[in-house]
Amino acid sequence: MSDPTVTQVRKTMAGPSTSRVTGLIIRYAEAYTLVGLMLLIAAVFSVLPATSETFPTAANLRIVIANQTVLAIVALAAFIPLITNEFDVSVGANLGLASILAASAMSIGVPWPIALCIAAGVGACVGVVNGLLITWAGINSLITTLGTSIIIHGIVVWKTNGVSIVSNIPPALTRFGSGAVFGVPLPLFALLVVTFAIAYLAYHTPFGRYMYAIGSNASAARLVGINTRRILFRSFVLAGLLAGLAGFLQVSRTGGANPRVGEAFTLPALAAAFLSAASIRPGAYNVFGVIVAVFFLATLNSGLNLAGADVYVNDLINGCALILGVGLARFLGRNQG
Repeated sequence: MSDPTVTQVRKTMAGPSTSRVTGLIIRYAEAYTLVGLMLLIAAVFSVLPATSETFPTAANLRIVIANQTVLAIVALAAFIPLITNEFDVSVGANLGLASILAASAMSIGVPWPIALCIAAGVGACVGVVNGLLITWAGINSLITTLGTSIIIHGIVVWKTNGVSIVSNIPPALTRFGSGAVFGVPLPLFALLVVTFAIAYLAYHTPFGRYMYAIGSNASAARLVGINTRRILFRSFVLAGLLAGLAGFLQVSRTGGANPRVGEAFTLPALAAAFLSAASIRPGAYNVFGVIVAVFFLATLNSGLNLAGADVYVNDLINGCALILGVGLARFLGRNQG
């Protein structure tokens, strides 16, 4: 017979270990559920009769990756203020304005590097306006950026009269937007640079830590000496800068600028930014979660499009993803807490 004392000690020692293993399994399951769902959806469309000949092809994969590079950068732009629990719904409109002004400049002979600076500068200026109205005037971020997006829409219509700008776009720029190296779309390299730069900023700099501190508890952040107003202002400027860069990349992808292009990016970008809290670092908005969310939605939408689904289905999916993202962020945030 075993000694009851020894048995009890063994149970006591085994209990915490088992609990830790279970906790790790749950955390990993939460972190990579969205990745697993994306792979499952890809597998389903790969064997579905309606899409089995078109979905699991290298050509379709390149198209999906290239088409999502601009959206991913815009989603990262929306993600930056979201860390602090603020909203920027003007990122899509900002992209549209930057693309229009950059394309307009190139159409009259301005070299593309200067047009790139114009796009980035315009985006940053929109971010400055948003930041000042929110941090100094004290206007709610959702109302401010919604108003800004409406104003931008009016400016774009006034500038273009509703006509796309496609003349004199440098061939070198469009070759970058549509080109590939060893089968890898060139715009993906731009996305990787932006992604890792934002990841470094968010996770390895005081600015990033301050943003997360403000998002966790703004009052506590102020009490420990963080200048919350300055951090919030900079987050909106950075979001505007990223939106401007995305606008220039969009010109390279399409060879021009459509005055209505911004509207197509707003909802998917916000959906991906919110849905990031359900992946990689559950309960917290995070950089690589944004990328996973973008390609999760892209995989689903691509499969449905190839299967012949109606256009409005994409809007339904993006809207549901936005609601799901907000709900999961709240649930997982409480669970992690």
